[in-house]
Amino acid sequence: MEDSLDNTTQPHDDDAVEQAPPEQSAEMTPEQSAEMTPEQSAEMTPEQLAEAKEYGRLSLYCDLADKALDLGFLVVVALALAVPLDRWLAERITNDTARLAAIFIVITLGHMAISFPLSAYAGYVLEHRFGLSRLTFARWLGRYAKRSFLALALGLALFVLLYQVIWYVGDWWWLAAAAGFFLVSVMLGQLMPVLILPLFYKVERLDNEELSGRMARLAEGTGLSIQGVYRLGMSTETSKANAMLAGMGRTRRVLMGDTLLDEFSPDEIEVIFAHEIGHHVFRHIRKMVITGVLYSVVGFWVCSRVLLAWAGVHYGVTEASQLPPATLPLLMLVLTVFSLLLEPLQNAISRRYERQCDRYALERTGMREAYVSAFRKLARLNKDDPDPHALEVFLFHSHPPIGQRLAMADE
Repeated sequence: MEDSLDNTTQPHDDDAVEQAPPEQSAEMTPEQSAEMTPEQSAEMTPEQLAEAKEYGRLSLYCDLADKALDLGFLVVVALALAVPLDRWLAERITNDTARLAAIFIVITLGHMAISFPLSAYAGYVLEHRFGLSRLTFARWLGRYAKRSFLALALGLALFVLLYQVIWYVGDWWWLAAAAGFFLVSVMLGQLMPVLILPLFYKVERLDNEELSGRMARLAEGTGLSIQGVYRLGMSTETSKANAMLAGMGRTRRVLMGDTLLDEFSPDEIEVIFAHEIGHHVFRHIRKMVITGVLYSVVGFWVCSRVLLAWAGVHYGVTEASQLPPATLPLLMLVLTVFSLLLEPLQNAISRRYERQCDRYALERTGMREAYVSAFRKLARLNKDDPDPHALEVFLFHSHPPIGQRLAMADE
């Protein structure tokens, strides 16, 4: 599991333009700062603000288009193509597990082919247009292929395992699947920083005595047991900055992007580290795993009702243990719809966690000026709209807008 500093700072694939931050204005009183608009508090020039808003608008359109494409593709496959595809494969593959795997591969590869133009635009063209990526198209394509293969392999293993549970457990499979979801979440949470992230970024222990000393002092008394603070090589891919608390148990560690370490002052980095410690202090990763299990219980139960009803109409099936491989596309569709409906609630909880950590960082360090300057830099480097529309925030943002996070410093 991981929790990042800023949901808008996930690296994409493109070339960046050096940005010189505008000169800092004279320090204002809290009363003066409280009267400023989010745009003013983020200290963006009119050109920078216009660019951030345009980037945010186009990124939102890409995200909406991606969700619509996913949903539309699965609707067509689940309701129109699943039965013919299963029957065609049944003439060639008699084993249910092998046929299930074939259906998943066909669906996944078909979706990749259809969505590739949008992925290329959002991940390469758009990021280059706004000077946020440092990847050539060949390198972007290589990373896209690596991510796609990883998603294909992991998804195949999980869905095959899930259907083994369905066929073996029967009508109560949804409870067993929720328990399995918990185990998989813990396992992936442990593997993320030590196995998965190094496939895409260079990860090395932070070699900076001053910062290490600051971080050790901040961690004192929190009960935080981490395996170290690591430098995440984001700069080969993007000019964006980010930091995150990742891993569970023996693999828990703080990861700081080299873009952040190179661009931010020691005080700013200390505040950001304190924010990440806040996730541990408030046990956010543990809470996210627990709530994820609760969501999975409800989601898998809904899937069990829908799948049995559909299979009863098309195959005369009355028990979950008899569900045919043709139900896989419908299962993927129901999970996708459930996830879309649940997203605003999950984002609201995540924004609450982020606000807790922001407040903790302010109180733990007492560095209001460093806190403010750190988030101003994040807004400029990541071209982050400091004041997006409230509906957009409610539906899609897992982190509070930068403007709100800056305003917290004046409370």
